[in-house]
Amino acid sequence: MRKLSTALAAAGLALSLAACGQSANGVGDGASKDGAKGGLVGIAMPTKSSERWINDGNNMVKEFQSKGYKTDLQYGDNVVENQVSQIENMITKGAKLLVVAAIDGSSLSDVLQKAADAHIPVISYDRLIRGTKNVDYYATFDNFKVGVLQGTYIADKLGLKDGKGPFNVELFAGSPDDNNAQFFFNGAMSVLKPYLDSKKLVVQSGQTAFNQVATLRWDGGVAQSRMDNLLSKSYTSAHVDAVLSPYDGISIGILSSLKGVGYGSAGKALPIVTGQDAELASVKSIIAGEQTQTVYKDTRELAKVAVQMGDAVLTGGKPETNDTTQYDNGAKVVPAYLLQPVSVDKDNYAKVLVDGGQYTADQLK
Repeated sequence: MRKLSTALAAAGLALSLAACGQSANGVGDGASKDGAKGGLVGIAMPTKSSERWINDGNNMVKEFQSKGYKTDLQYGDNVVENQVSQIENMITKGAKLLVVAAIDGSSLSDVLQKAADAHIPVISYDRLIRGTKNVDYYATFDNFKVGVLQGTYIADKLGLKDGKGPFNVELFAGSPDDNNAQFFFNGAMSVLKPYLDSKKLVVQSGQTAFNQVATLRWDGGVAQSRMDNLLSKSYTSAHVDAVLSPYDGISIGILSSLKGVGYGSAGKALPIVTGQDAELASVKSIIAGEQTQTVYKDTRELAKVAVQMGDAVLTGGKPETNDTTQYDNGAKVVPAYLLQPVSVDKDNYAKVLVDGGQYTADQLK
């Protein structure tokens, strides 16, 4: 996975983004024409039910506060109305900047118009906010590549490039109200579809369209229930060889369903199961030989991107972007900075996650 180049790219990113703190007139970090430097930054995260969002929020608080800003971090508990109310309160409190990871990317137009009326810039964090021109920048990962990594892992482990098959696969996608879910799914299908067309991969359930396989709110319980139904209807006499899962929480639900009907016991091997976010429980599952793979996204670096973007905006600078064409939210193309994801399995988790400082060896015991 080109670990060395990824590390070098991250180092280069830190340097280049630091330079973005310089304003257009050469005034460095710490200066602001309107006094926004050191002001309140509102950080709206979707839920505490996922370990990664807790880490995202805490990382941004740490980074913003290290630059002298005050922060208001709120979690919406996956309830859109909660998040809207929280953002409204941030505006009322006089926030100078909003960083928003949307619960539903299409439900914030009205509240972000209020932000625009108050001249508050908005950074869309990891999930693209849709249907409004009142989004200034987007900090995220290469979401299409996330899916490519998942699909490639399945293809490689099954030996599809070597002509092996046919194998049975089932497909899961993320929440239909999260713009990223479609990118993940399309990336994976860009790899898997040729094998589906050639019948080297077979979806016994027949469910291959995004709207058939989407999982509302990325809910592991919903995924487990769907997997239960797939197994009972389509696999009474067939074996599941692989499951495309877009996210670790969904993977855990899928694995619970599989183990409930005997997969993982003698003579009935667990299928390849992908994932995303390298959550602690899933990394332990990978080490134990259950979940097979996850895609690691270093959200510490993503938090730094969002903070440097915000600081540049508030100090008269121009945030660095590396994608100005791909993320059309329906009202505008939002300039974005994309970080690179990394595929992780039992062979490289220690090097990527332990050596990289995400977890200690003791945490993974």
